[in-house]
Amino acid sequence: MTERALDRRGTHKLAVLKHVEEVRGSVSATFRYYGISRTFYYKCLKRYEDEGFDGLKDHSSAPHNSPKATNAAVVEKILWLRRRYHFGPGKIAMYLERHHKIKISPSGVWPILHEAGVGRLPAPQRYKRRETRWKRYEKRRPGHQLQVDVKFIEPLGQKGR
Repeated sequence: MTERALDRRGTHKLAVLKHVEEVRGSVSATFRYYGISRTFYYKCLKRYEDEGFDGLKDHSSAPHNSPKATNAAVVEKILWLRRRYHFGPGKIAMYLERHHKIKISPSGVWPILHEAGVGRLPAPQRYKRRETRWKRYEKRRPGHQLQVDVKFIEPLGQKGR
């Protein structure tokens, strides 16, 4: 978000705080007018009292550290398998467990692929089931090993032969 947008949002929160003073301290009327919750108002008020206008700007909600994040070496292996062999999340998880003794679920592999921008394979590289693939019938001589089943059905409305 740009600095200008952050200033605009901070200005809006400041307007909410000043509105309470304008309507003779009626906090409930401000909630109804702006459509905000009580907790939002008091959080803005506390930040404004502690930090001033800078406290009203949006703060990042991202955690400071992620101790359970996937190791960078594992992420590197996942991306290498995807680019080199075009494996999907299930096959990557199986390969890592079998060959590298790394236990990660397919649902854990998918966000890593998606974040790297290789979330979906191009159509020609996607896996197709054996049954749905086209099977060509090609022999050296025409009609070689050809079998045809024929069934005779009598026309409707006729009796006997």
